[in-house]
Amino acid sequence: MQRTRRSLFARLVIRVAIVLAGGAAILMTAAWLYARAAADEAYDRLLQGAAIQILDSLVVEEGRIAVNLPPSAFELLGLAPRDKIFYRVMAPDASTLTGYEDLEFPVDIANARTDVLFQTSRFRDQPVRMVAASRAIADPSLGGWAKVLIAQTIEARQELTTELTTRALVLVVVMSLLALGGTILAVRYSLRPLDALGDTLRRRDSQDLTPLAVDVPRELSPFVESINHFMRRLDDRLQLLQRFIADSAHQIRTPLTALSAQVSLINEDALSENDRRHLDRVKNRASELARFTTQLLNHAMVIHRFDSVQLSPIDVVDVARKAFRAAVPITIDPDIVVSFEAPPEPLMVLGDGLSLREAIVNVIDNSLRHGVVSSLAVRVIRRGDFVLVEVEDDGPGIPAQDWAQVTRRFVSSKSGEGSSGLGFAIASEVATTLNGALAFRERTPETGFTVFLELPLIDARSNA
Repeated sequence: MQRTRRSLFARLVIRVAIVLAGGAAILMTAAWLYARAAADEAYDRLLQGAAIQILDSLVVEEGRIAVNLPPSAFELLGLAPRDKIFYRVMAPDASTLTGYEDLEFPVDIANARTDVLFQTSRFRDQPVRMVAASRAIADPSLGGWAKVLIAQTIEARQELTTELTTRALVLVVVMSLLALGGTILAVRYSLRPLDALGDTLRRRDSQDLTPLAVDVPRELSPFVESINHFMRRLDDRLQLLQRFIADSAHQIRTPLTALSAQVSLINEDALSENDRRHLDRVKNRASELARFTTQLLNHAMVIHRFDSVQLSPIDVVDVARKAFRAAVPITIDPDIVVSFEAPPEPLMVLGDGLSLREAIVNVIDNSLRHGVVSSLAVRVIRRGDFVLVEVEDDGPGIPAQDWAQVTRRFVSSKSGEGSSGLGFAIASEVATTLNGALAFRERTPETGFTVFLELPLIDARSNA
């Protein structure tokens, strides 16, 4: 059983979407890291500028360091209005000149003499970004380095990081969607050769087993070559089957005919009554075997022809007349009234003449063997857009509850009376293949039991 899986288009699009999603995640991580570094750099410059301005404002007066905090330093820090500012100015002896005495830099600030130090820490249970800067005091009595510590909460940094990341996210999402849309169009266009190949196979006639001659991309060439190889093998098998059917028909019918001829040469007058009964049984069984073998071969022939023969317009009237002549034997009981009725004009259907003739022959033969009492009528009539081939007899007919069963192979309503159960099966398969049907009509006081084939006319098929 064929397993239905996701389409190649869906799988390609899903895989590309996964790659794009992974790339977008990497880009977003890089964007977040870049945004955070940019925000730190921007606000670190503000902290550094404020610290340097405070250091520049330190003066020595009367042997003491005076602190005159410049307003511009706090104006710089005021660019982040939601953040809190903590500062501490320290004398060379580490005493606090002004600011928060409990503000401590988390690492040794000895290196602040040559460079400005930055550190992320916590102060009073708040995350802060700190800067430490130093300035040499030239006064001999106060010789040393004055230091400035400034701490700022990080709300503004986080807001800037979020804003930059959001902008990058919007850009990445838009570009990813555009890339995915472009990928979908590209994949759809790239898979068009597959659709064209499938359409070529769908439109191809079922009897056409010649190799495919289509232009496909190089990647599809092995697939097309495999299809062509399979069709060549299938064509060889069908030819072998056709030869087998022909050989079987000859090899089986010949000995059966010879057996029947040999049995008919036996002198029944020299046999006893019991032997004559046995001889009659042999004749009946030989006749049944010959008929059953013929029906089996005809059934195989019908199936094979519909798989290998191109359907063409045929005249149902002509086919029915030939079937009537073939099915009604010359040795029929003279007390049986046999008739054939058909319109003078041809009634054309799309089909195979040999298969349709076998179907009509089987219906007539079934009526002669199991239905006819004194009359048999075969009629070809037109009813609307359909042509009907009716076979009517005056026998008891088939019960309505058995109609659905008797069209199946090896199912018969006359079990034990030499019926193979293939006649109606052959006729039904032929009618179904030709877009028609095999149906039954109950016996009435005015008409007998009727079996009919209903087939659409060619003009009706074209109009449909």
